[in-house]
Amino acid sequence: MPRSPRRVLLATGTVVLAVLATVGVRFAASADTVVPARTTAAAAVFSHPGVLLSRPQLDFVKGRVAAKAQPWTAAYNQMMASRYASLTRTPKPRATVECGSYSNPNNGCTDEREDAIAAYTDALAWYITGNAAYATKAIALMDAWSATIKNHTNSNAPLQTAWAGSVWPRAAEIIKHTYTSWPNQGRFATMLRTVYLPVVIPGSGSNGNWELSMMEAAVGISVFLDDRASYDRAIARFKLRAASYIYVTADGSQPKYPPAGGIDTRAELISFWQGQSTFVDGLSQETCRDFVHTGYGLSAIAHVAETTRIQGGDLYPELQDRLRHSFGLHTKFENGTAVPSTICGGSVTKGLGPISEVAFNALHNRLGIAMANTETYTNAKRPQGSNNLFVAWETLTHAANPA
Repeated sequence: MPRSPRRVLLATGTVVLAVLATVGVRFAASADTVVPARTTAAAAVFSHPGVLLSRPQLDFVKGRVAAKAQPWTAAYNQMMASRYASLTRTPKPRATVECGSYSNPNNGCTDEREDAIAAYTDALAWYITGNAAYATKAIALMDAWSATIKNHTNSNAPLQTAWAGSVWPRAAEIIKHTYTSWPNQGRFATMLRTVYLPVVIPGSGSNGNWELSMMEAAVGISVFLDDRASYDRAIARFKLRAASYIYVTADGSQPKYPPAGGIDTRAELISFWQGQSTFVDGLSQETCRDFVHTGYGLSAIAHVAETTRIQGGDLYPELQDRLRHSFGLHTKFENGTAVPSTICGGSVTKGLGPISEVAFNALHNRLGIAMANTETYTNAKRPQGSNNLFVAWETLTHAANPA
């Protein structure tokens, strides 16, 4: 069957967007308007450390823990008591990580993700305590994997690559730019460049949490590699997916079509949105699937926005309406408000996870946006720990962090 005109245009436009991003042209809030790079692009030089956390943010956390202030001290104690902070941890790298649907089979999937979280945990512990043993352990974990891994296979390979690829650069940025010596950092960079980046940067036509996590990994890796072309390409794709993942009434009578997947009719869109045909502010493409996967998507959006803020091309103003409405909608139901029949038939599967601190701090504390439902949820979940996939210790790192 021939492809519809809109489908052809969508595919062509996505390719053009990636090419334009690569050569330095950035898209404004409207996907229909191209503006010169000088008006929207981030600074030419990356800020380091600059993946999810900046040095001023790290210094704030260190100071709060030293002062035994709350909630940071409780969050720090939670992190240090976790298995991820163990100085006796033995890395479990393998050349091929095989991950099927829902990590079945699980041949190295959990090991890779948790070693990455452990490296990030150790990097944070090093910066906060000044104990070089934690930096040494983070390096040992990163070195073990960079000496071994060659690829990811099976159906969940893109998502697995995204989750681990989101966390490795956080650890690597802290160690590379705050510790004295890491002889094998070049090999680690090669691992990110050859094993992870080629898998995540093309994006995905699957559910939105996949592509958003893939773009988070691509953005973080690009910062670590000082790869402006890949960074701009990932940001361009991220903006399209974020805008099509969360609905706001300004979009019109229905959500935006996703940038990939060949969805170009209302019927296909409704099916993609889990059968939901009534759209309200803050609804996500996966709300009626479950809140766990929705949380993955919202977290990835917040993580990318936070990194862009550090890098001088802050996307929070562009994303703030989608984020505030979506966090408000989902935390309202998490907090106990009854779900109306017009949303997911009146029944949702909760489980948003420890994912609200970054967005809440950015939107409420920095931008002054009232977010009562999100505030209630965030306070009740503190200290927010790890989802054991790609989220870790965000009460510690981002609660009321003004930097």
